[in-house]
Amino acid sequence: MKQALPYLLALVLAAFGLLTLFLSSSIIFDFFGIRAKEGNYVLFVVWTNFVSSLLYLSAVFGFIKAKKWTVLALGISVLILILTFIGFLIHVKTGGKYETKTLGAMIFRITITLIFTFFAYFTTIKNRKKEL
Repeated sequence: MKQALPYLLALVLAAFGLLTLFLSSSIIFDFFGIRAKEGNYVLFVVWTNFVSSLLYLSAVFGFIKAKKWTVLALGISVLILILTFIGFLIHVKTGGKYETKTLGAMIFRITITLIFTFFAYFTTIKNRKKEL
């Protein structure tokens, strides 16, 4: 099971990353008319999701190859998501337009990314310390 865990994590993260990449790029570049369907999206949140999707996809490779930098890639994603969440809250407080689902989606994304970061630590860095 320990051997399969990084591959399972990579598979789930790949699916999450590809979905995030598709949705965020569809809004940014207005593919398939998705931009109009999203309502009052907050563009800096969408760009953060786009950048996070690229970090997720790089972390997929890191999980498969047990690279220590996987934790760094996911940690950077967590950091920019938290900073964006703070910016989003400021945007809301100052009367900016937004969709209420964005709040829950950001909390969900931060939580999921933290979970993947935790698993990356224990499947790459912590395991390497045991091997030494």
